[in-house]
Amino acid sequence: MPMLGLSDKIIQKIVEVLDFSKIAENLIPVITQDYVTNEILIFAFANEEAVKKSLKTGYMHYYSRSRKRLWKKGEESGHFQLIKEVITDCDKDTLLFKVEQIGAACHKGYFTCFHNELDDGKFVIRGEKLFEPDEVYKRNSK
Repeated sequence: MPMLGLSDKIIQKIVEVLDFSKIAENLIPVITQDYVTNEILIFAFANEEAVKKSLKTGYMHYYSRSRKRLWKKGEESGHFQLIKEVITDCDKDTLLFKVEQIGAACHKGYFTCFHNELDDGKFVIRGEKLFEPDEVYKRNSK
């Protein structure tokens, strides 16, 4: 079950202490981590609207710099992220969300986006592929 119950007033107070000014388009870096294993799942960006939606719904939302729009993790794949903890860094210009990952975090089918490990001078894929992107995204975009 996602973390819910934050009022609009509390969410607004949280957003007001965050520093969105350091990156173009008023974005803030977001690190998303598995709340049990602490494995890093995603590094992405959020604008104020994405942070508010995440805090309001309990599901992770991000801002896509390439598509220039808000997106809810899992909206196409069904692989959602349920928020368990929210942490900010000392400057309040980066957020760390600890989540329960439902399915895979990576759009390429792996549990984490960080599945390429440097080994003897080359990157090697670590981890098992959980789904085939062409099958999942084609099926869910109809």
